[in-house]
Amino acid sequence: MIGSKSKYTALIKTEAKRLGFLSCGISKAEFLEEEAPRLESYLEKGMHGEMRYMENHFDKRLNPTLLVENSKSVVSLLLNYYPAQLQECQDAPKLSKYAYGQDYHFVIKDKLKQLLHFIQKEIGAVNGRAFVDSAPVLDKAWAAKSGLGWIGKHSNLITQQVGSFYFIAELIIDLELEYDTITTDHCGSCTACIDACPTQAITEPYVVDGSKCISYLTIELKENLPNDFKGKMDNWMFGCDICQDVCPWNRFSKPHNEPLFNPHPELLSMSKKDWEEITEDTFKKVFQKSAVKRTKYAGLTRNIKFLET
Repeated sequence: MIGSKSKYTALIKTEAKRLGFLSCGISKAEFLEEEAPRLESYLEKGMHGEMRYMENHFDKRLNPTLLVENSKSVVSLLLNYYPAQLQECQDAPKLSKYAYGQDYHFVIKDKLKQLLHFIQKEIGAVNGRAFVDSAPVLDKAWAAKSGLGWIGKHSNLITQQVGSFYFIAELIIDLELEYDTITTDHCGSCTACIDACPTQAITEPYVVDGSKCISYLTIELKENLPNDFKGKMDNWMFGCDICQDVCPWNRFSKPHNEPLFNPHPELLSMSKKDWEEITEDTFKKVFQKSAVKRTKYAGLTRNIKFLET
C-alpha cells in the first residue's frame, strides 16, 4: 500500500502539471484545529462585513470530511494568473489583475474535473469533489498545510519561487496519499504590505479586516460605498492588488500561459474617459465571461463615480 501511495501521489502531481497548474501539494483531510479559533475571532469581530455567507457552515469550513464522506486527502493546486501586460493608461481606474481574463471559477473547475476524471481512470473508484473559492473551504489554510507556501502578513499565500499572484483550488478525495510538509514563514521583519494599504485594512500582521479592504468594498459590498473611504481607494474600481504589488516576493512573478486569462483586446488600452463613459453594451462586450460580471454594470459604474468625486 505504501508503494501505491507514492505512485498515486506522483501520478496526480504529474497530471496537475500537465493541466497547467503551477504546483500541487497534498495534506491529510482532517479538522483544521489551528484555524478554528482564528475563524471564530474573525467572525465575532465582524471583519467579514456584509459577507454573511462566511457565517454559514462553520464546521464544514474546518472539517473536509463533512464535505466529502470518508475523505482522506486534500489536493491543493495553484494556477498562475500574473499577466504579461498591465493597463496602459496611468490615470485610468484600476482593475485587479486576476479579473483581466475569463472568470477563473469556470477555467479552474474544468481543469479540476479533468484531474478527478484522470484519477478515477488511472487509479479506480475514487470519490471526490472539486472546490474553487465557492464553497466553505479555507483554501489558503489547506494550501499552506500542503506545503505550497506560507500565509503572509497580508493574509495571502506566498511562495518563494513565484510570489502570490495565483488562484488556489482543491480536490477533496477519499484516497490516501503521501502528504507534504508545511513550509516556513519568510516574511521576516518586512511590513511593506501593512505600510502600503491605504485603508489600513491590515490591522496587525496576518490579520485583515475584510470590511476595510478595497477588494471587499468594490466587489462584495452591495450598498453605497462609505464616505470614510473617499480619497483612499487609490483609483481601484474592481479589486485591489496593492498589498501584493509591494510584496518583495512578487518580483519573482512570471506571466501565466493560460490563454483564457488573456484580457479582452480593448481592456488594457481603455482610458480614464473610456471608463467614466462606459456603456452597458461595452461592459457586456469587454466582460462577457469575466469575474467582473459579479459586480454588474451598476456596481462598476458606482465604483468609478466614487473615484471621481
